[in-house]
Formats: sequence, structure tokens, C-alpha cells
Amino acid sequence: MSTEQLRSAEQTSYLKVTLGWKARRRARRALEAVFGYLLLTLVAAAFLVPFVRMATTSLMPVEQILEVPLTWVPRRYIWSNYPAALIYFPFFLFLRNTMIICVFTVVATVASCALVAYGFSRISWPGRNLVFAILIATMMIPYHVTLIPTFLIYKWLRWLDTLKPLTIPALTGSAFYIFLLRQFFMTIPNDLSEMAEMDGAGDFRVFWNMILPLSKPALSAVAVFTFLGSWNDFLWPLLVLNSEDKYTLSLGLYRYIGRYSAQWGLLMAACTMVTVPVIVLFFVAQRYFVQGITLTGIKG
Repeated sequence: MSTEQLRSAEQTSYLKVTLGWKARRRARRALEAVFGYLLLTLVAAAFLVPFVRMATTSLMPVEQILEVPLTWVPRRYIWSNYPAALIYFPFFLFLRNTMIICVFTVVATVASCALVAYGFSRISWPGRNLVFAILIATMMIPYHVTLIPTFLIYKWLRWLDTLKPLTIPALTGSAFYIFLLRQFFMTIPNDLSEMAEMDGAGDFRVFWNMILPLSKPALSAVAVFTFLGSWNDFLWPLLVLNSEDKYTLSLGLYRYIGRYSAQWGLLMAACTMVTVPVIVLFFVAQRYFVQGITLTGIKG
């Protein structure tokens, strides 16, 4: 066999090995993708089961809700549970209170946390790192440890049975959100701030005109987190609110459970109506929410 034939055979063998290796790699990647999607589907289904059960229970007659074993499909659909749930308690009054708390909390939290995070990330001042370390250390204190002292402070301020304990604290920021925004701000090149300062812009103008427009994903993530926390909060409103006309939706839902019985159909209908806006909000803000989490750097 000539040298050219040997070289051609070697090239052919090399191509076969290379193509086979690439085909195996593509097959392995496809198998990994299928396994990953299957695993994510199973996890999503596990989280979806309670919501499906809640939605189907809201349409069931009372006798079917308490059946053993459980049934998932209503034998007849009781659509009247939804309008009845709206009039069983002042739903729209509680919705108004909840929206006031959520909107104020979102705006105040985003504004205060962004200002503090800018001071920690873009302005040099003595003791900055020490103060930031102390701020981060407060995240290690469990919420329930400070619950009673906080309650006593608001009692001394005579804020109990008002919306102030649910709104005013948002003006002081949150350690986790400050940390999140600080990390994001630090990924923005300093050259932009320096050029603006050379043109005569002050710190606030740099913050307002340059940092905030570039930080929409992180700010959106903070807004979504804050809204969900305020919308679903039950324990703190339960402690500080006494008058029914100041109740939130989470407290109002508890009225469906009486001393001797519970209106399960109406309760599930009301829970479904309270849950749907949260789901819609997540899907609407999903792109910004995911970007705000994934683009937040770990630059320190």
C-alpha cells in the first residue's frame, strides 16, 4: 500500500472517530436535556398539585369536598361559590387595604434600598465595609426573635390597629434587598460614573440618570419579591390589626373558618381569586425577575 493510500486511510479513520465522538456527544447532550426537562416537569407538577386541588375544590359541592378517598373532578360545578365568596365578607375593602400596603411597600422599599445600596457600592466613605458587614449580619437574626420587641415599639408609638406598622418600616429598607442591589450596582462599570462626574454631575444625578436606568432588572426583582411578601403576609397583620375594616386579604380569608364549621367551598374560591393575581404578576414580570437574579454579580 502506497503512502498516499495509508494517509487517506488514516484520514478516513480519523474522520470516522471524530464524527462518532461528536455524534455520541450530541446524543449525550440530548439525553441530558430530556432528563433535565423531565425532572423540572415533575418538580413543577409537584408544586402545581396544591393549586389544582384548590381550584377544583372551589367548584365542588360540600358533600364531595369531604369525601374519602379524595376526588379531583367535581361531579357538578358550583360556580356560585365565586360570587358568594365576594359577598361573604367585605372582599373589596380588604383588597383595597392590601393594595395600599403593597403599593406603598413596593415603592418605599425599592427607593430606600436603592439609595442605601448606591451609598455602599459607588461612594467611598470611612467605615463603609464595616457598616455593610453589620447590615449583612442582621440577616442572621431570625424574624421571630425581633417580633415581640418590634411589637412593643409600635405599641409605644401608638401605631397598633393602623396601617403604619405595615407600611412605614419599608422606608428603612431591607438588608437582603440592599445586598442584592449593591451587588448589581457593582457590576456597572465605574467609567460611566467617572465620565458623568467629569461633566459636573453630582452623586444623586449619577444615581438617578445612570445607575437606575441600567438597574431595571434588579429593581424589578426587588419589587416582585416585596409585593409577594406584602400580599401573602399573615402573621404581622394578625398581630397589629384589630379592627375589621383594616384587615388585609390574608386575614379576611381566615373568616371562612368558624368555631364549629368551615365554608370550604367559599374559602377555596376566595383563595383562588387571591392567588391568581400573584401568578399573573409573576408571568408578566418573569423576564425582569429572572434577569435581576441572574445578572446580579458577586463582585465584592
